[in-house]
Amino acid sequence: MPRVKRGKLHLKTRRNLLKKVKGFKWGRKKLVRLAKTASVKAGAHAYIDRRLKKRTRRALWQTKISAFLKDYGLSYSQFIGLLKKANITIDRKIMADLAVNNKAVLAKIVEQAKTAGK
Repeated sequence: MPRVKRGKLHLKTRRNLLKKVKGFKWGRKKLVRLAKTASVKAGAHAYIDRRLKKRTRRALWQTKISAFLKDYGLSYSQFIGLLKKANITIDRKIMADLAVNNKAVLAKIVEQAKTAGK
C-alpha cells in the first residue's frame, strides 16, 4: 500500500483551529488537543447565547417601558392590554427606545391608548 503524506493538511487544520481559539486563556490557545475541545464548547455556548440574547433584550425592553409607565399609574400588562384594545401596533423595541430618548411621543401614545381603552 502506498504511503500517504498528510503534512500539509495537518498544518492547515491546525492553523485554522488555532486561529479560532486565538485569545483563549492558558493552553487552550496553543495546544491542539485542548484547543479542539475549547473550540467545540465555545461554538455550543455561542449557539445557545444567540437564542438567549433575544430573551434578555425583550426583558430589558419590558423593564424600560414599565419604568416609564409608573408615572402614569399603569403597569406594563395593563398598558399592553390597552394598546391591543386601541388597536395600536408598535413593537416593544421601539417603545423602549421612546421611553428612554423621546418621552413626549410615548406619553402621547399612552394617553391615546387610555382614551381608546375606556
